[in-house]
Amino acid sequence: MINVSLLKEICEEAGAPGFEKRIRDRVIKEVTPLVDDVKVDNLGNVYALKKGKNNPDNLSVMVAAHMDEIGFIVTHIDKEGFIRFHTLGGFDPKTLTAQRVIVHGKKDLVGVMGTKPIHVMSPEERNKNPKTTDYFIDLGLSKEEVEKYVSIGDPITRERSLIKMGNCVNCKSIDNRVSVFILIEALRNLENNDIDVYGVFTVQEEVGIRGANVAAHNINPDFGIGLDTTIAFDTPGAGEHEKVTKLGEGAAIKVMDASTICDYRMVNFMKKVADDKKIKWQPEILTAGGTDTAGIQRMGKKGAISGAISIPTRYLHQVIEMANKDDIEDCINLLKSCLEEINTYDWSH
Repeated sequence: MINVSLLKEICEEAGAPGFEKRIRDRVIKEVTPLVDDVKVDNLGNVYALKKGKNNPDNLSVMVAAHMDEIGFIVTHIDKEGFIRFHTLGGFDPKTLTAQRVIVHGKKDLVGVMGTKPIHVMSPEERNKNPKTTDYFIDLGLSKEEVEKYVSIGDPITRERSLIKMGNCVNCKSIDNRVSVFILIEALRNLENNDIDVYGVFTVQEEVGIRGANVAAHNINPDFGIGLDTTIAFDTPGAGEHEKVTKLGEGAAIKVMDASTICDYRMVNFMKKVADDKKIKWQPEILTAGGTDTAGIQRMGKKGAISGAISIPTRYLHQVIEMANKDDIEDCINLLKSCLEEINTYDWSH
């Protein structure tokens, strides 16, 4: 049974790309008692090291979960007090209409995404797909009031709390706070790791895998495991070949995405561990999108034998996202087991 209250706190915390301080402070508080050492680099990545108990060859594995969430940044305040913005990360614009957001200025202010009312749209306007530039943010305040608290360059995040729906959790920022939660819980339960485990909570993944690149360069790991959400298009209208993953079918073991072809040895290792430990799993091939796995795999001096554990998630990069509690638990168990078994596997084949 997963700790939903902790997951809720982690998901609801603010942390747009480049503005991860709030979620970083929360992570540091949670992870410090669980590991041997915690450090933060100049970019803002958190390194949580759990030293190996039997590691004469000084081997290491880097596990990355990005802390940032897709968000926005203030670019203009007009004469009526309406805010224009730029995206930080990729959004599905059609989901933004009349949604609440939080502008993080001198104090947090709740606003609403406004756009032209459908009643006054031309037929052509009604039939076209919306763009993020069609929207503005309404704080319900005058320009003078807005400028007391808001400046150009302030970050903006979605305003959505976590709720339980059946056996699922539904919230903003499931991508990728569910992986932050999984990494924390795996470190909490990890007992017999022979090699050094670096749990790295990375920054700025949503704008180009920037944190993971720096962290992998610093650590130079032998092995790498990325943790991130993946598409579960298991909803009406999806062809079987389009689903990528399904909710409730277990942890997803990544084979490839648009930025990484996972090392076949790591894929086989994860499958073997899952089968041996009777952990439910499903394969994942994602033909668009990438994760921190790419940075771990390529940015160390010698490269790393890398793969990824993915969490099937519906409605990715929309206002809310949804994951299955059993899948989350399977991901925790698979990550923990892989970290404990990684030094027993024959990596020569």
